Parts: sequence; structure tokens; C-alpha cells
Amino acid sequence: MWYTKLNDVSDPQRIAKKLLEIKKELRQSGVPVKDSQHMLLATWNIREFDSTKGGERGYEALYYIAEIISHFDIIAIQEIRGDLVAFKKVVRLLGNEWDYIASDETAGVQGNGERMVFLYDTRKVSFTGIAGEIVLPPVKEKTNGGERVYNPIRQLYRTPYLCGFRSGWVKFFLTTVHIRYGKDDPNDPERVREIFELAKFLKKRSKVRAANNDDQKYYHFFLLGDFNIYSPQDATMQALTSNGFMVPEELEVLPHTNVGKKKRHYDQIAFIPKKRKLEFTKKAGVFDFFKTVYRDAEEQMYVEQMDSLPKATYSRKSNGNQRTAKEKERFYKTYWRTHQMSDHFPMWVQIKTNFEEEFLTDFGEIDDQ
Repeated sequence: MWYTKLNDVSDPQRIAKKLLEIKKELRQSGVPVKDSQHMLLATWNIREFDSTKGGERGYEALYYIAEIISHFDIIAIQEIRGDLVAFKKVVRLLGNEWDYIASDETAGVQGNGERMVFLYDTRKVSFTGIAGEIVLPPVKEKTNGGERVYNPIRQLYRTPYLCGFRSGWVKFFLTTVHIRYGKDDPNDPERVREIFELAKFLKKRSKVRAANNDDQKYYHFFLLGDFNIYSPQDATMQALTSNGFMVPEELEVLPHTNVGKKKRHYDQIAFIPKKRKLEFTKKAGVFDFFKTVYRDAEEQMYVEQMDSLPKATYSRKSNGNQRTAKEKERFYKTYWRTHQMSDHFPMWVQIKTNFEEEFLTDFGEIDDQ
């Protein structure tokens, strides 16, 4: 992390203390110290980064976001907008060891101008050269006359993004998504369809061997991001698991990933089991950053920033009367601070990536025979 930009923020001593509190809270919440034996994989929907609807994210928020990210090895980020200025500031704060791969922004109203991004620590993770936005293939059907036709399938609202990476002895494809929300229904048919069709496509792809020497059978397939899943018991989750994906056991019992914490398990990390087994370390979590920054009790510290928003709901009058303290509090908790940080918490899991001893042990046993 580069902390030199602290000189450009107001009240740098307070923010420096907050960064120390974030480090402490990350450790207390179970995030391990990064090491050479494991990889820390994470996913985070960072709300409208950066649409400036809740006011421009200043260096205070960007430092908090960068500090959290720095404790992982690779993170899939959703809701990155077309303008990458704020995002690139975060990358610079992380330092020269970090790099990223971003998709183009998905066009159209449904795409919401969003990009998918993988941000990774090059000291632990390397890009293997394969990347692409996923377009679902047409469906092969037959007409009444027996003629074979290929009918296009409805694409996802926001185009999923697949990239190949390697960390230690493990090669893996990550596909990150932001599944449509649609209706306020746990089993919204369109949401279920998007998850099912994508999971089905990736299941088939995971069984295909690459044409070159870098045999795809050694790659593990992950699907991670914002699925807008309400509950693991819903049809949305079944659409994922019915196509061979599994959620690591340590993630199944985690708390909610949305800030509202109202029975929502929006974010998920899932994988397809293969013969070469992935080793999860039983360490996983969801990090609630509001325990440390932009706390409930800190509303008054940011009143000036909230009041400066042009035409902000916070500063408007309602029926000729100034908004009540309760209404201001609600605006701070559910709108303003979630546009500074996010309305989602990052989810992470630790995976073993160094198998030197196992390889040498097996090699020695084979030689003895």
C-alpha cells in the first residue's frame, strides 16, 4: 500500500487510525495473513464505482477500499463503471505489485454501463493469457421437417467475464457475474434462468480440453460474484448447484453479504469439483467494514459532505419542513455511506496452492516401487 496520499486528505491522522483499525478488524474477523502456501480469493460488489450519485468518492473512502483489497490475493469486483478514474486511484494506492484485467462496459439500459474486473497481487497470482466476455451459444433444434436449426439464446443482462489465472500449483478460471435483480421475488424466473444457463454453459466448458499443450483439464472453474440470491434454499441457488457447482462448506454458514442483512445471500463463490481436488482450508468469511468505518455513530462527521450533494434527498425539504433527524439518519446509513464504500460486503475464502511436499512424497513412493 502507498500511504503517501494521506497528505492530500483532510484529517489524515484520523484516517491513518482508521486504516489501522481496518487491519485489526480484518484479523479479528478471521482474514489470515497472506503467505506463500495459500491464496486468498475474494469477491466484492462495490456499489456504482464510481457513479458519484452519493457524491464523489474522496481519498478517504478510496483508502479504506484499497486497504481491504490489499489483504487478499485476487478479487473479482462488480459494478465498476465505464469511467475508471476512481478505480485506477485504488490501484495506485495498492502499489506497483498489483494489476487488473477489466471487461468492456456492457452497453444498453440492462447492462447499466458496468464492467467486470479482476484485481490481483502479481506476487501471488499471474494471468495465464485467456480472457473473454461470455456469449451463450445458440441452441440446436430441429424443425417439424427434421431440419437442424440454431436458435439464438437470450443473453445475460450483464455480460459475464472469464479469465485464467495461476497461483502456485493451482490453475483456475474465474468467471465473475452480476446477475439481474428483476422482481423482488426470491425465485424471479429471469434471475433463475440467467444463473441456470450460465452454470450449464460453464459445466460443459469445464469438460472440454484445450487444443494446446496447456491442458484445460488441469484448470479449476469458479463462478463468483453478485447472484442476487436471497437464500441458499431458493431456486436461484438450485440453478447453480444443479449444474455441478458447489459452494465451499465454510461459505455455506456465513452471514449475509448485503449491508441490509435481511436474509440475503446475494454474493457467492462456487466451483466445479474435479479429479484434481481443490483444498480449502476451512478459513472463509464476510467482512463487515461498517464496524470500523462510517459507523452508525459517526453520521455527524459527514453532515457537511452530505449537505453539499446537488439536489440531494438529504438536504431537500419535505412539505416545506426540514427532514427529521430520523430521515437524515436513514439517508446516511442506507444511501450516502453505501455510495462511499458499498451496499455489499466482500466475501473471501482461502485455498491451498503449494503442493511441493505432497508431490515429492508421491514421487518418492513411485520411485521406491
